Amino acid sequence: MSAECSSYLNADKVLVSGFSCPRVGGDARAVYCCGFQDVKYCCDDPHSFFPYEHSYMWWLSIGALVGLSIAAVVLFAFIVTVCVLCYLFISTKPRSKLDTGLSLQMA
Repeated sequence: MSAECSSYLNADKVLVSGFSCPRVGGDARAVYCCGFQDVKYCCDDPHSFFPYEHSYMWWLSIGALVGLSIAAVVLFAFIVTVCVLCYLFISTKPRSKLDTGLSLQMA
């Protein structure tokens, strides 16, 4: 089984000529043509989208998890602060109406 990758323009607008998969001297299991319009490569999984090792994605996932955790803690602290301030505002508010100093007289 083999696949043909057609020629394409890479990100630098340089024409890369077409090639067959698997490539000579490459992995014999890479029989599919994978990639996008600006980068094509031979791979062993027809549903592969990236020509890179997937180990770097763990660092992205950990970074995103840490970032989301920090954002969640900041949001939680903000909500707690607002709730405490509202409680203090309501609890320190005088219960009776203030005397304006004007007495109402009937005409």
